[in-house]
Amino acid sequence: MKRDAAASPAGLEGLIEALRVLPGVGPRSAQRMAYYLMQHDRAGAEALAQSLGDALRTVRHCSRCNCFTEEDVCALCRSPRRDAALLCVIETPADQAMVEQTLSFSGMYFVLMGRLSPLDGIGPRDIGLDRLLARATDGVVQEVILATNFTNEGEATAHYIAEMLRARGVRATRIARGVPLGGELEYVDVGTISQALLDRRGL
Repeated sequence: MKRDAAASPAGLEGLIEALRVLPGVGPRSAQRMAYYLMQHDRAGAEALAQSLGDALRTVRHCSRCNCFTEEDVCALCRSPRRDAALLCVIETPADQAMVEQTLSFSGMYFVLMGRLSPLDGIGPRDIGLDRLLARATDGVVQEVILATNFTNEGEATAHYIAEMLRARGVRATRIARGVPLGGELEYVDVGTISQALLDRRGL
């Protein structure tokens, strides 16, 4: 007699599929996480669901730097201690956090939330270059530091932005290659990022 194949409850299958949206999480990893939460840590699962819901309701993009905040303008952009003449362009909030940890930069930021990647269908509009251009040409910014990652996409993004700014008479510099080729700021040590900022060059 043939046995029916064991089937997971629909709710569990939905959780597994939801967990797969996380970077680096495949079907097996998602299944292990789902089983663990349901079997060993239901309170943790409740807290995770609550926190995720709260974040989705309250977190937005800063109208000035495009990073995450719960207000229209984030605390860093409101700070009178920051140098508004310097604008550092980075790819992600994680990159911004790493630059801040160096304690070597006191200017402002613009977070692209990505990088140009034509093969993936990501163009200038998808990473807010119109907003960046408006910010960089506001009459306050004197130098735009391009701190995109040293990947092929990051380099192409920096070059595109530099050309865009040069055409409008805005000075653009690129962080020095103290950051290893192919490296991403999130995974580079603080000392290397600090030196790269200090050794930035014109484009």
